[in-house]
Amino acid sequence: MSHKSPPKLDIKHAAQLSLQLSGDDVLLNYDRIMQETRGLGSENILKWLVHAHTRHNLTGHPSVWLHVTVATTLPLACQRCLESVDVDVQIDRDFRFVGNETKAEQEDGSSEEDVLVLSPAFDLLTLIEDEILMGMPLIPRHDICPVDVKMAVTDLAFESTHDAPHPFAALSQLKYP
Repeated sequence: MSHKSPPKLDIKHAAQLSLQLSGDDVLLNYDRIMQETRGLGSENILKWLVHAHTRHNLTGHPSVWLHVTVATTLPLACQRCLESVDVDVQIDRDFRFVGNETKAEQEDGSSEEDVLVLSPAFDLLTLIEDEILMGMPLIPRHDICPVDVKMAVTDLAFESTHDAPHPFAALSQLKYP
């Protein structure tokens, strides 16, 4: 089933149906991403796919899972030249769902997958936005910057005062003979 923006979803019911949803959205619909991109790339496409399903755990009981795949391109500021650089972000993650927050906190630390709480109206858009923000590079940069990068800083004001007489030089004349 195809959607534009990720909907709110009853995860447990979706898993029982082995529901698969996909869509193409624009970055404009993701406020926190727009803040990170300084409002650039609002029309960039974000492709998403989610598959809710059940898996049997080691004790044979079914557990609810969600597989999330996301791909987009974010215009970020290169940390070398400060020009815009397009960064591809791809997410491919599994999430396991449990009944309450306490159980999620207990199991999340010891599990390889992220553990989330079941909800009758789980917000897929927020989950996708969270994953993109966590998938962004810490230091975005071009492989080769399109402009020359200054590798040294020169302060002309500092250079001109550097040759001036030392401010305490006059005190040497006040020494006792």
